[in-house]
Amino acid sequence: METLISFIAASMLLTITPGPDIIYVLVQSITNSKKHGIATAFGLVSGIIIHTTLVAFGVSAIIKQSETIFFGIKLFGALYLLYLAYVTYKSNEEVLLQNRADKKGLLQLFKQGFVMNVLNPKVSIFFLAFFPGFLYSNTQSTVVQFYVLGLLFMFQALLIFSLVAMLSGSFASYLKKHPTFNSNIKWFKIIVFIGIAIFILFSN
Repeated sequence: METLISFIAASMLLTITPGPDIIYVLVQSITNSKKHGIATAFGLVSGIIIHTTLVAFGVSAIIKQSETIFFGIKLFGALYLLYLAYVTYKSNEEVLLQNRADKKGLLQLFKQGFVMNVLNPKVSIFFLAFFPGFLYSNTQSTVVQFYVLGLLFMFQALLIFSLVAMLSGSFASYLKKHPTFNSNIKWFKIIVFIGIAIFILFSN
């Protein structure tokens, strides 16, 4: 249970740091309506089940073969997250809102969000780096555990994305009024990446 709580907390920290997905939801909410932003959110998180399936069956097969190889996967995960922290540090990240988004229907936005997520290979790579460090049982099937983690990630992401859509006006105004936000969020992301990397590396 403690591992799952840690997973949810880490997932929420990662999700609330503004990235392409959350900005896309925000833009659709401002341009069209809040319900259009929520439809986009549903599409984006629906794609997570595809990446979860790829990682679940691939890593589960490896675990059955060798615990040493599994530790190597966890080491890869920690190093990948440290790499993301370094890339964030070197980048000049800015949270920018586009002027306008194209007018689209609810179903069209759902489909577009789904395709955007599924066709992004970085999501599978990130899950491969992130999920193994939060396996919580020595007796339950690892495939089941991966799906539990994937569903928890989906639900928290949907919750946060939907909240962003509902509060889109206030959020956009805040970004415009606080130019130091970009610098603060950059260091927040670095700390989150490093923290989760350490947790994954030293988790049992």
